[in-house]
Amino acid sequence: MTDQPEEFDLLVVGGGKAGKTLSMDVARSGQRVAMVERGMIGGSCINVACIPTKALVTSARAARQLRDASALGLAVEGGRVDVDLLRAHKQDVVEGMVAANRQQFLDSGLHLVIGEARFVGPRTVRVALADGAERLLRGSDVVINTGTRPHLPSVPGMADAGVLTSDELLHLDRLPARLVVLGGGTVGVEFAQMFASFGSAVTLVEGGPRLLTREDPDVSDAVMRVFLDDGIDVRVGVAVGRVDREADGSLRVTLDDGSAVVGDDVLVAAGREPVTDGLGLDVAGVRLSERGFVEVDEHLRTSAERTWAAGDVAGSPQFTHVSLDDYRIIRANLAGGQRSTADRLIPYTVFTTPELARVGLTETEARRAGYDVQVAHLPVAAIPRARTLRQTQGMWKAVIDTSTDRILGAALLGAEAGEVITSVQLAMLAGMPWTALRDAVITHPTMTEGLNLLFASLERSPVR
Repeated sequence: MTDQPEEFDLLVVGGGKAGKTLSMDVARSGQRVAMVERGMIGGSCINVACIPTKALVTSARAARQLRDASALGLAVEGGRVDVDLLRAHKQDVVEGMVAANRQQFLDSGLHLVIGEARFVGPRTVRVALADGAERLLRGSDVVINTGTRPHLPSVPGMADAGVLTSDELLHLDRLPARLVVLGGGTVGVEFAQMFASFGSAVTLVEGGPRLLTREDPDVSDAVMRVFLDDGIDVRVGVAVGRVDREADGSLRVTLDDGSAVVGDDVLVAAGREPVTDGLGLDVAGVRLSERGFVEVDEHLRTSAERTWAAGDVAGSPQFTHVSLDDYRIIRANLAGGQRSTADRLIPYTVFTTPELARVGLTETEARRAGYDVQVAHLPVAAIPRARTLRQTQGMWKAVIDTSTDRILGAALLGAEAGEVITSVQLAMLAGMPWTALRDAVITHPTMTEGLNLLFASLERSPVR
């Protein structure tokens, strides 16, 4: 390696959704692009997050359907969960998508560099390759897209006890008879219910007052009822005091109320932290927040000239679809635009069974913001399609601004909610009044038809 860097029009450090999509897009336009990735081709979503977990959620739902098959008029015998088949299913999905991503990288013409990058100056990185060699790369523009990793809190004994993060649990070669999940956020609830469906005895511990604390209390309570019906031992409002490995190999979790929970494995689902340490971002002139995320403005520019950040590491909401929108913003702004992250309407789905889908403000947030609101409620059992599916658990709610009749937000806990929420989102983006969804002619019987019923439940029904 010489001291003269290889020059590129665009240098992307980290190959998550935003980085890889931008790299391929710019490379296809004929510009010279290098993307440095530590090793996860396709990013964390494909390798250790969205895709493998949702592949296993599909398996968990199938296991539930087999157990409940008699309600559908089917006699199913001998169904059991096989961990080797589970792993093969998950790996087949992941490996297929990794291979597709690798081929897309090659076809686009970008320079894919596998190694550890560290900034040694503005828009310049030194990359340590696996064979011990190094490359020095510089970009006219640079995008930082290194993502996040599971956070391990500083609880006494935890670091030495051999607990698992979500990344490691995906590679487990057995199903634990007893699983303790620490954390009642999205990752915690998805894994807790998944392993309960696979047959593990699951205890879920959440230090906050309820599960999914960003949701309204009635929504969290509805999720809690689902989990209790599933036989999950849910403990909220208690913190973890310490974790110890017992002589028999089990793990003891001592809680601050004096009680203890014992499991064969412990999953720590305590959020994620940015991958910024060791990158040398101070040398690049890139400022970090107190929590270690890259500081960006609403255009995703960092404090360094012609240096951008995207996705989780930039403090964006931690969803792949948000990272994709970050790509759109940077792509437009590289071309001289002024596209912004301000006022994005971001939906998300928690892939429990039933799903919890959300968009916009909660009722709590809307009232806190000073809106005069009206709230629509609907039990999922009232939707005809839910009855044909034999999936009647859950509730839907929507929050309306009474002064404008606009929809401020919605929370849908029920079958196929992740698909239905898009209809609400589009109505909100279009500025439509709630009556439009009340009166829309929607195919029967579908879950989306429940929007007619949800908004018809409002007390006042002015003619529009």
